[in-house]
Amino acid sequence: MKVFRGLPNAASRAPCALAIGNFDGVHLGHQALLSELRAAATRLQLDAAVMSFEPHPRAFFAQMMGDLSKAPSRIANLRDNLSALEAAGVDRVIVKHFNAHFAALTPEDFIKTILVDGLHVKWVMVGDDFRFGAKRAGDIYTLIEAGKRYGFEVQAMETVAKQGVRVSSSAVRAALAAGDFEHAQELLGRPYHISGHVIHGQKLGRTIGFPTLNVRIAHHKPAVMGIFVVQVHGLSEHPLPAVASLGVRPTVDDSGRVLLETHVLDHQVDAYGKVVRIEFLKKLRDEEKYIDLATLTAAIQGDADQARQFFQQRIGSATDRI
Repeated sequence: MKVFRGLPNAASRAPCALAIGNFDGVHLGHQALLSELRAAATRLQLDAAVMSFEPHPRAFFAQMMGDLSKAPSRIANLRDNLSALEAAGVDRVIVKHFNAHFAALTPEDFIKTILVDGLHVKWVMVGDDFRFGAKRAGDIYTLIEAGKRYGFEVQAMETVAKQGVRVSSSAVRAALAAGDFEHAQELLGRPYHISGHVIHGQKLGRTIGFPTLNVRIAHHKPAVMGIFVVQVHGLSEHPLPAVASLGVRPTVDDSGRVLLETHVLDHQVDAYGKVVRIEFLKKLRDEEKYIDLATLTAAIQGDADQARQFFQQRIGSATDRI
């Protein structure tokens, strides 16, 4: 799969079938749309392409208005979204920088400059509620009329529901915010996880008996925050039991930087520079600020004990079913 930051250069602008959207989390609704995209691309002998946006348009407008509370939380980082798009059979991903210039494009400018001249689209699929262009003036009918003039076909994807609930990024965010990882998995079609390279941190954890695998979170508003029971993939044949903190570490850091710190239970691991996948199983509590390191250490010990108990109970339940 090829990934382009912005429009491809002229040599890479082969005709394509295109799906447009934010694709945060690549949930079952997205996957249904991508299945239609892949089928159309195969039928028309075109590359299957996706155009998404960084930052999320709602996050851009929230920052412009000075009210970041209106920015949506992020379900997945770019790495995980790209991995899911590749698994769905996408050939090309165009990550378009969403800025003031792009936001000011009229619907006609977007169609002519981006879709026709920039991507040479022959088939376009969007969600049935898709809006585009300055002041959200363009919709599916705008696209259909333009397709007649420029020679591309337009198809709208109907809403996908799971047990009567509309599958959407908003529904996934709500499930994650509530710590309902089982429902999030139903909407995503896979367990919820965050992956990334393990980086060097302050190494404070090892001085208090809890060394951690640190994964940087690029966005400032992840869909989950707090302390969690997790398991770590990518370091051994089987996932390793662990406890994790995802947040800003208020006791030891006032920078506001978001970090995912994972302590593997009862295993010594050398993971620096490796890519790990942290799968979330249960939320234990919210992040807190403690008065000193001793209090923090005692809290981490309690979290680790709860995580061990969780895994012991799970092993016991699995044994009972045999």
